[in-house]
Amino acid sequence: MAKQKACKKCKTIFTGAKCPKCGSEEATDAFKGKIVMLNPEQSEISEKLKIKEKGEYAIRT
Repeated sequence: MAKQKACKKCKTIFTGAKCPKCGSEEATDAFKGKIVMLNPEQSEISEKLKIKEKGEYAIRT
């Protein structure tokens, strides 16, 4: 299994060379915490973290 990384710009967690959401190549494998957003339209947490799409996100990079 490939090691997961977190994008430093949008905090998306991914595997591979660049972020699939924003295209950035700035990533770290030393992130703290993970949140899985299933319904960002109705989530207070997504509002506070400014998450607008479903997916896995790092809490702190």
